[in-house]
Amino acid sequence: MSFEQMWRELATVGRSAKSGGYFRQPFSSAERECAVWFEEECARRSLDITRDGNGNVIAWWRPAGATGRGVLTGSHLDSVLDGGAYDGPLGVVSALAAVEVLQGRGFTPSKPIGIGSFVEEEGSRFGLACLGSRLLTGATSASAACELKDRDGVGLLDAMSDAGIEPDLGPSDLLDQVDCFVELHVEQGRDLVDRGVPVGVADMIWPHGRYRFDFTGEANHAGTTRMEDRRDPMLTYAMTALVANEQARRSGQRATFGRVDVQPNGTNAVPSRVTAWLDARAESSEHLESMLAEIERLAEERSGSDGTAVQVTAESVSSAVHFDRDLAHRIAAQEPGERWPIIATMAGHDAGVLCAAGVPTAMLFVRNPTGVSHSPEEFAEMGDCLAGVDALADTLERLSG
Repeated sequence: MSFEQMWRELATVGRSAKSGGYFRQPFSSAERECAVWFEEECARRSLDITRDGNGNVIAWWRPAGATGRGVLTGSHLDSVLDGGAYDGPLGVVSALAAVEVLQGRGFTPSKPIGIGSFVEEEGSRFGLACLGSRLLTGATSASAACELKDRDGVGLLDAMSDAGIEPDLGPSDLLDQVDCFVELHVEQGRDLVDRGVPVGVADMIWPHGRYRFDFTGEANHAGTTRMEDRRDPMLTYAMTALVANEQARRSGQRATFGRVDVQPNGTNAVPSRVTAWLDARAESSEHLESMLAEIERLAEERSGSDGTAVQVTAESVSSAVHFDRDLAHRIAAQEPGERWPIIATMAGHDAGVLCAAGVPTAMLFVRNPTGVSHSPEEFAEMGDCLAGVDALADTLERLSG
C-alpha cells in the first residue's frame, strides 16, 4: 500500500469535525485504533511484531540473511490535544512506506530493519513526555510511572488495562535488538523553509523542561472585596506569564505557559489558587537554568507585593541531546558535493531519549511550509512527504546494507 493510501486511511482517526485537529490521547479509543491499524499494516508486510509491557511496539523486517542487531526507525501515533496530523504519524507511515520502497528495489538488508511505535510521546494525558521510551530505557522508573494520573484522576496502569494492555512497566529487551535509531519527523519550525529544501538532518535537541507553578492566595468575593484588600494569585500568575515572555524574548530562548488550573474557578470569586505549567527551552542547560531562575525570582518578587505565595516544581527536565555526529554526517551526505542540511530542533522526541540511553541516533526532518505544529494547521506538502520517504529508504539502505 502506498504512502498516500496509508495516509488517507489514518487521517480520519481521532479527528475533530469541529476544529479539524486530532485527539489521539494515549490509550484512548482513537489512539488504540491507530495502534491496531499499525499492527495490521505490519502484519500485511509479514513483519515480526514484538511488544513490551509499556505499550511500545517494534515490528521487524528480517529477510533471509539479515542477522544481528538491527536498524530501527519509526515514531509515535499519539497527539497533543487538538493537535496536527503529522507530528508522530508521519514518521510511522513513512517507515512503513520506506520498507515497501526497499522491497520494491529488490534490496535485501544484511541487518534487520525495525519500525517502532512508542506510546505517550506527547505527554498529553499523563504529563510526562516520551513516557514509553523513557520506561523502555529506564529513564523513568516503573514506580514513578505508577504514580501518574491523568486530568480525570485515572492512573496509568488502569488506563493501560482498560485499553487491553497488560502493564509490565520498565526496561525490556526490545532495545537489545537495536544497533541504531533514525526517526523521521515533520519539522516544527521554518528552518527548511528558509533553506528551500524538503529534507534535513538533526544534530541536537535543545534542553527543555516542564515546571509547575503553584500560586496561592485567599479566596474572596469579587464584588465586595476592595482591590487593595485582595490576595489574588491570578495577578501573580499573570505578571509571571508576562515576565516569562519577556525573559525568553530578550535571550532568544522559549518560555510558554500553556496550561492553567484555577480554584475555585468562579466568575464572581477571587481565586484561592492558580496552578500553571511552564514549558521552557533553551540553547544550552546554562541558558535554561538562568532563564528559569530569573522567572522564579521575579514571580517571588511579585508574590511578595501581592500578598500571595508561589512554589515552583520541576516535573520533567531534559538536558541537551547531541545526536551521533558521524551518523548524522553519514546520513546527510548525498551525491559528491551535495548534502542535506544539518539543523537543530527545539522539540523533544523519542530519538532524544534513546540517544541519551546510548543508542546511536539521528533524525530526519520533512519541511513544514508554515512552521506551525501542535495545531490543526500543522502541514507538509505531499511531494515533501514522498521526498521524506525516499530519504528514509535511502538512509535505511545505507545503514543496513
